[in-house]
Amino acid sequence: MRAVFALVLIVGMALAGVAVYMIQGYMAELEGALRKEQAFNAKAGKLVEVFVFAKPKKYGEPLAEKDVVAIYWPEKSLPATIFRDKAALFPENAKGPRYILRSTEAFEPVLASRVTEPGELANLTSKLEKGKRAFAIKVGTNSGISNFVKPDDYIDILWTGNVPGVEGGITRQIESAVLVIAVDKAINEGQVSSDTVAQTVTVAATPEQVARLAQAQATGKLTLSLARDASETVEGTVETDINSMLGIVRQEEAPVEVVPEVKKCYAKQRSGGQVIETDIEIPCSN
Repeated sequence: MRAVFALVLIVGMALAGVAVYMIQGYMAELEGALRKEQAFNAKAGKLVEVFVFAKPKKYGEPLAEKDVVAIYWPEKSLPATIFRDKAALFPENAKGPRYILRSTEAFEPVLASRVTEPGELANLTSKLEKGKRAFAIKVGTNSGISNFVKPDDYIDILWTGNVPGVEGGITRQIESAVLVIAVDKAINEGQVSSDTVAQTVTVAATPEQVARLAQAQATGKLTLSLARDASETVEGTVETDINSMLGIVRQEEAPVEVVPEVKKCYAKQRSGGQVIETDIEIPCSN
């Protein structure tokens, strides 16, 4: 009997030891996970509730409460104009709904630049950021992408024209990654069909850009090319002429040295009634 009791005691102590060991391992894992979570939270910072679009929205569509959803976002990396207060996004006694100013995708942040003020309709002026102007560029089948460009696309603008001293003229990129806000009379991507050949493309530009574009349109031909987004801005001068396009290197002719003519003067003598020039060289008088 004593032997059985001793055996049971030994087994019980062994099981207790195993249990303690497993609990210690679990607590160590739990403590490690807690430390990782604390490190992540310290890196991410405080999370705050903000509003994002719950589904894709097109330009000009009204914004309803069902179109947005609240999620948590790191406070230290919040966009400046993001909506955090539902009462601010959907104020009481508003004159009407807000309207979408730019086509959006699901879970994009709801920014003040993406929607109109309550009751304000979406129009061409509402697509302009502060300090920008709308400028219309005449285009056609020879403009490069007249049947592909749509509102909210970004384009590069190239000028081709004649320049004094340059044979065949030059082509230079004068603007990079400029926002298209309208194509003909369409200010929404959905209003432009795939086979539409644009006659006019309206872009959002600064006053300085407007001046350059007006001068360029009056003095040469404008060509458009699509850019992926606003980050595709090209720094520096992009330019070519017919020689660089064809790889022609002109050889510069060595200047011809002009040797000044040395003036020689000769003595003269009178013989009878005539004055005769002799072979005797004398200094020339001015």
